[in-house]
Amino acid sequence: MPAILNSTQIIELNKLLDLVAERQRQDFGHIASDTKPDGTLITDCDRWSDKTLVDGLQRITNNEEGVLSEEGCQKVPKSKAFWVVDPLDGTTNFSAGIPHWAISVARFIDGKPQSAFLDIPALQQRIFAVRNQGVWLNGTQLDLAKKSNSNSGCISICSRSIPMLQRKSNQRFPGKLRLMGVASLNLVGVAIGQTFGAIEATPKIWDLGSAWLILKELQCPIKWLKADPGNIESGQELSQASFPVVTASSSEKLELLLPWAQAVIENQSFSQRP
Repeated sequence: MPAILNSTQIIELNKLLDLVAERQRQDFGHIASDTKPDGTLITDCDRWSDKTLVDGLQRITNNEEGVLSEEGCQKVPKSKAFWVVDPLDGTTNFSAGIPHWAISVARFIDGKPQSAFLDIPALQQRIFAVRNQGVWLNGTQLDLAKKSNSNSGCISICSRSIPMLQRKSNQRFPGKLRLMGVASLNLVGVAIGQTFGAIEATPKIWDLGSAWLILKELQCPIKWLKADPGNIESGQELSQASFPVVTASSSEKLELLLPWAQAVIENQSFSQRP
């Protein structure tokens, strides 16, 4: 099993992402949504994007690498190398006409991301990362300077993290809140200097696939608050598995956010009591 993708596969993957991103831009603002059993939204564009990506990945890898996707099979594939796909992260934004969503495609080897593609169709931006080799934005390699030199005072949180503010209402939150509704972009915003921290209460593996590697490559510390996605096993069902996480631009910033992130977990534990 090749450890890294070859140049032909990378070219084909970029063509596949171009196809999906263009369809999403065309559908944006002109498509209705349905409600899935878990209460989240889905559109015909989600379904088309998922099928197109899954079929394309299997073609590119000669059907030798499994695919785990939000709208398809949600079990960890049995192949040594497999793909984790979120065809449209931010469906609520997409359906509401808010131009902020992403396509996430990551290749895992031995349960951890080895390469990642994160496309932001509305901005025509694509982030590409390779383990131990770096991160590129639209072909330009990113370095640590942008993150280090950022003066952002913003912290991204998800809507399910809001109860932490109530639990710690007598304390001042250490930054300006941003709730953008796209887990992958919330996390990656830390890596590229848009924010200095992010807290996600219930991200699924497909929310994390690409962002996880991008954060690692740009040396952003990550703290898994419950389960560690690095411990997922072949055949494991992940449809209901969440991986609460906090990340920051530095270890010092992470320490600042940890008490707040812990309040998220405490709230989840309390809400699950009989």
